Amino acid sequence: MAKVEVDFDLCESNALCEAMAPDVFVIDDDDFLQVQDPTVTDENRPRVERAVAACPRAALSIVEAP
Repeated sequence: MAKVEVDFDLCESNALCEAMAPDVFVIDDDDFLQVQDPTVTDENRPRVERAVAACPRAALSIVEAP
């Protein structure tokens, strides 16, 4: 099982990831990124991969479980 990880030291909470994968990422009321469900599934993988690729600060990654 794969999971999405966020480097919050790099994250600017600019909401590009939320726009691409709103079932995974959400910007909260304080304008901070929250990961609703870090699990990367066959269903959401294309959206999560687009979000990872689009992150301007390279704060997102997908970690594959061994």
